[in-house]
Amino acid sequence: MDQENRFANAENDEEQQPQQPKEEKTSPLLEKIQQLGQTNVPQLSQDSNIHCLTIVGQIEGHLQLPPQNKTSKYEHIIPQIVAIEQNPKIEGLLIILNTVGGDVEAGLAISEMLSSLSKPTVSLVLGGGHSIGVPIAVSCDYSFIAETATMTIHPIRLTGLVIGVPQTFEYLDKMQERVVSFVTRHSKIPEEKFKELMFEKGNLTRDIGTNVIGTDAVKYGLIDEVGGIGQAIRKLNELIDLNKKSDEQSEGLVQ
Repeated sequence: MDQENRFANAENDEEQQPQQPKEEKTSPLLEKIQQLGQTNVPQLSQDSNIHCLTIVGQIEGHLQLPPQNKTSKYEHIIPQIVAIEQNPKIEGLLIILNTVGGDVEAGLAISEMLSSLSKPTVSLVLGGGHSIGVPIAVSCDYSFIAETATMTIHPIRLTGLVIGVPQTFEYLDKMQERVVSFVTRHSKIPEEKFKELMFEKGNLTRDIGTNVIGTDAVKYGLIDEVGGIGQAIRKLNELIDLNKKSDEQSEGLVQ
């Protein structure tokens, strides 16, 4: 009897013990958010012919920034641009910018890739498109800026250990010329005006440069138009239609 009671008590204890929860598998949606910061990647964008790529926070280049920094990693952005170019379902790309700038070479690499896309591209600056965000904003076929958004234009600077030799300053000057050349080639602002804004004194506290607000960016020829998301989508659809017509005409000439 005692043995039977022990067996009964053991069974009751097993029933009373809470069952251990099974390990939940991470959903593909959460994995996309953790890895890329967005839910729709180019390969899976099936509901729209337009893909939206956001560049926010600080553009992270060759050095990893502290974890508390909001960053856009170029090793995430560049493969997405390649996938957008290869995906036939994506007919246009919308770039949403709200960035403080960041790594110069990473920003220029993203700008060059956007400018060389065969598909129509439109950029929209919301909040801010500062520093190296300026070349990214002008790299698209057409650019918009919100009326309250700003763009800071300033010379290139280095942080950390700097070797005090003439070659260091020559290197900085050449890098700065790359930025100036790209911006002036992909926008309507004259080189003289862009450099004037870059070396302006008195606009920024204890620094040189200019903080350009939305309407002024259009007035200087840096950005094409003041507008928001509605105007940007409408313009991108127009460019997509024009691109389709030109493709049809070229196919007709070949036939």
